[in-house]
Amino acid sequence: MNRRYYCLLIVLFFAVLIQAAVGLGFVLFTLYASHNWGPKRHTSGATKDDTFECGIEVEGNARTPFSVKYFLTAILFVLFDIEIVFFYPYAVNFKELGFEGFLAVTTFIAIFFIGFFYVLKRGALDWNK
Repeated sequence: MNRRYYCLLIVLFFAVLIQAAVGLGFVLFTLYASHNWGPKRHTSGATKDDTFECGIEVEGNARTPFSVKYFLTAILFVLFDIEIVFFYPYAVNFKELGFEGFLAVTTFIAIFFIGFFYVLKRGALDWNK
């Protein structure tokens, strides 16, 4: 490697550092400005602090616990939905990938189905439990 390469690398890295410094400076300035120049008073009162949802009176507590099954189903949906993204490169290039690509995708699908059947066996998708 020659000296010119290292000088170019330093110049390019310096540009990245300048951009990061400008971004950090903007964030810090915005936080400072909103804290010092923003509204200082807080009007306290029961009516002012109430939630307002289209004129409907509030009923109950918003902090009611949800079932863990709901969150587990949401996580499983995201997991199984994201795995579809991995099929896209195969669908676009399936001719170029040939039999080796087919074996790779088949292995991926097999691992996916093993996880899916494990979830079914554990009863994670059964709402009646």
